Amino acid sequence: MRNISDLIEQHLKVLLLNSQEGAVEIQRNDLAQQFSCVPSQINYVISTRFSLEKGYVVESKRGGGGYIRIQRIELPAQHAIHAHVCDTIGECISQETAEGIIYQLEEARIISQREACLLRAAISRDNLMLKLPYRDELRAKLLRAMLVALLGKS
Repeated sequence: MRNISDLIEQHLKVLLLNSQEGAVEIQRNDLAQQFSCVPSQINYVISTRFSLEKGYVVESKRGGGGYIRIQRIELPAQHAIHAHVCDTIGECISQETAEGIIYQLEEARIISQREACLLRAAISRDNLMLKLPYRDELRAKLLRAMLVALLGKS
């Protein structure tokens, strides 16, 4: 059985998919009531599953007429993805940011679920047994090399 966070995430993704503008505005309290949870659960889902690294921009307006606006960032066209990936990765990259890039590419169906699993395993801190900052530097080199190979651009 899926947990409440998964259900909220899936609901928001369906709303985004059905939105003609590629964005959705929600009332946190209304959504919490709909899912019979506390409003902080909505905050948790939005902050962990709709981050910039995962391809989303989130704005919030507090107050009586407040809302949370989630907008999907579209990846550049296929010919520009290589440059986008290399620019984003840089000389070093944290595991969280690297996983966000992998997530974004998988969500956009640029890489398969299997390729994403392999990438995650290769860049995991459990497999890169080095001290910082060397681990983040090696992770960047590995991720860049693997994505360049997968995307077929050299």
